[in-house]
Amino acid sequence: MGCRKIIIKESVANNIAAIAWFIESKGLVATAEKFTDAIYDFLEKLADTRRTHAICKEKERALLGFKCISYKKKYTIVFIETAEELIICEFIPSKNIYW
Repeated sequence: MGCRKIIIKESVANNIAAIAWFIESKGLVATAEKFTDAIYDFLEKLADTRRTHAICKEKERALLGFKCISYKKKYTIVFIETAEELIICEFIPSKNIYW
């Protein structure tokens, strides 16, 4: 199985960390750790070269060539896909995207 190089922007890592910190602040330390592990595992699965992903349905992101995928129907991952690499640009709540 071929894999692309994964590049995660700092803003994406900060958003994931902020969500994990919120979960942890509710007293759910183990859940916060599982959440971050699950997200980064999901991002690794996106790097499989055998799959390509659809362009975003939102017009602004589609015009820029971004591709979007939903994560557990609650978050959206916005990225740029090439043959050699996968650049993760945004990790945002799905309710912040206006279709």
